[in-house]
Amino acid sequence: MADQAAIEGEQARARNKLKRLLGRFPRPILTLESSERLTLAYPGMRAEKLQLQSSAGVSIRAILTGPDSEWCDQPAILYCHAHGNRYAIGASELVEGRPALLPEPYGPVLAGAGFVSLSVDMPCFGSRAGDGEQAMAKKHLYEGRTLFGQMLAELGGALDFLSRIEGVDANRVGVFGFSMGATHAFWLAALEPRVRAVAHACAFADLETLVTSGAHDLHGLYMTIPGLLKEFSTGQIAALVAPRPQLACVGLLDPLTPAGAVADAMAEVGVAYRRLNALSQFQSLIAEDVGHIETEAMRGQVLGFFKSHL
Repeated sequence: MADQAAIEGEQARARNKLKRLLGRFPRPILTLESSERLTLAYPGMRAEKLQLQSSAGVSIRAILTGPDSEWCDQPAILYCHAHGNRYAIGASELVEGRPALLPEPYGPVLAGAGFVSLSVDMPCFGSRAGDGEQAMAKKHLYEGRTLFGQMLAELGGALDFLSRIEGVDANRVGVFGFSMGATHAFWLAALEPRVRAVAHACAFADLETLVTSGAHDLHGLYMTIPGLLKEFSTGQIAALVAPRPQLACVGLLDPLTPAGAVADAMAEVGVAYRRLNALSQFQSLIAEDVGHIETEAMRGQVLGFFKSHL
């Protein structure tokens, strides 16, 4: 096994390089402005709509769920919502779901398993849907920054906020997301060593391979990061999570996760985990006959993964 201190140094330098490519957004501090209890038809779940104020001067809606009992050292999940060109959904995906996911949303499922979960509206989504994705992405690119960088900075702030919630065990916080949320999840875990475990579904594929086939154009403009492919591959980014637990779920009929692109990304991550003698900490579920949707098998593996590692 390679020297762990040397590898950690390599990872730290890579994280700094990624932050430079993203535009070095400062992580905002999120504070609670107000909370409202939500009445939902899910027994055993407590749900609240939060209004958060960012130190960057932005008001952000969030949804918080958890067991309908007193919280005491609960494990927690930062839930990264998807895109799907459904800009109105945003953080409410946690309690209302979306068509590509199984009928029961993650909020009540995770609450039933004892997890506190938080989801925040990303720029251009949910309560912030009035800000057009293309306009905002272009503005940031003109300024030498990226919309993806802003999103990840805000998710970092949300991770801090979730860790400070009374009754949450700050040492047992994981991240999960589907589609755009999946990309957010493994990037955030790569950049944030405090993330204990990360699971992601329906987005993990080598980006250069997608560019070659033209499938990259199916991704939103938010993902545009100038110079990224000269410095990093998808697998190299996800490899920065090693040796922490990581689960990647994909369907090979999904145009965003074709077999060749998935194989390339998986192989690179495997090398990184093997180098740290931690290959058992990287898990995958590859469904050959599934497109861009969540399956029962994915849901079951995600829940089992977090129960085991948080």
